[in-house]
Amino acid sequence: MRQYKFILSGGGTGGHIYPAIAIANELKSRFPDAEFLFVGAKDKMEMQKVPQAGYKIIGLWIAGLQRRLTFDNTLFPIKLISSLLKSRTIISQFKPDVVIGTGGFASGPLLQIAAIAGVPTVIQEQNSYPGITNKLLSKNVDKICVAYENLERFFPKNKMILTGNPVRQDLIDIDSKRDEAIRHFNLDSEKKTVLVLGGSLGARRVNQLIAKEILAFSAQNIQVIWQCGKLYFEDYKRYGDNENIQVFSFIDRMDLVYAAADIVISRAGASSVSELCIVGKPVIFIPSPNVAEDHQTKNAQAVVDKKGAILIKENELDTKFNTVFNDLVLNEIVQKELSENIKKLAKVNATKEIVDEIIKLIK
Repeated sequence: MRQYKFILSGGGTGGHIYPAIAIANELKSRFPDAEFLFVGAKDKMEMQKVPQAGYKIIGLWIAGLQRRLTFDNTLFPIKLISSLLKSRTIISQFKPDVVIGTGGFASGPLLQIAAIAGVPTVIQEQNSYPGITNKLLSKNVDKICVAYENLERFFPKNKMILTGNPVRQDLIDIDSKRDEAIRHFNLDSEKKTVLVLGGSLGARRVNQLIAKEILAFSAQNIQVIWQCGKLYFEDYKRYGDNENIQVFSFIDRMDLVYAAADIVISRAGASSVSELCIVGKPVIFIPSPNVAEDHQTKNAQAVVDKKGAILIKENELDTKFNTVFNDLVLNEIVQKELSENIKKLAKVNATKEIVDEIIKLIK
């Protein structure tokens, strides 16, 4: 069998990195002899997370434009030219069969150069409102794998394939890992466990909420696993002194933490929503309002409309959270209904379907 070569690019946040890794893992399972190369942005989290997953990565000197006038913005044209030139070198030297982008600034110049060079290209858009990089690339790439319907106003309809978002395959059967998860996190199996997810970088307003509610959780005999994000860990790690609270900047074993959780409080990034549909736990979504077109609210609303989750907006937390949370914790019937309904929305085969589309370009 011919040895295929794949370049993948996605970064800046876990929501771009982990879909790329999931796609690479599925390609590797089908083509064990294939060669893989990731391309990311220097100094971003992909430069650590991708090697940890077992793949080589090259960094580009690239970053997005800031909304205010900064010195970094004046460097943007230079960074872009540098990244385009380096991407051309990478493409010509590695000679990939396909280049795959999952969003983030580094994928822009790389996929642009790949398309110009005639290399087959695929982008995977996780959100209900596409990022600027993928919108710009859509005119030139060969295929666009999307997770939401009705994206024709952003992308050429003839290039789109509805696949869902790629997720870690180790999340498919978490029920069997419950006992291992309890041991791994040293939890009391008799207590309810609440998992708090603010995204890989963290969420200030969610962290403020949880800090305020610590005493209430303890009074209800609830255990909390709190992923506060690397930007906020120093501020909140002290809460881990409470025997019922565990604070992490980042959680590596997401399969086990999902298995341990009884209720999840989460941001509504596209990858998180897709994972939570597969995991099937009762969820309270607190979408970030600080994203393009408020797309996290749209992501969450798509689940809420199917009676699969609860949504509380940031500006409603002070007035609604206590009542909503207490009602959920005390009502096992509602917990079961939410679990059953969110599982119906899971696209378990998304990664496989995306890889099927990639393979069509090289067969």
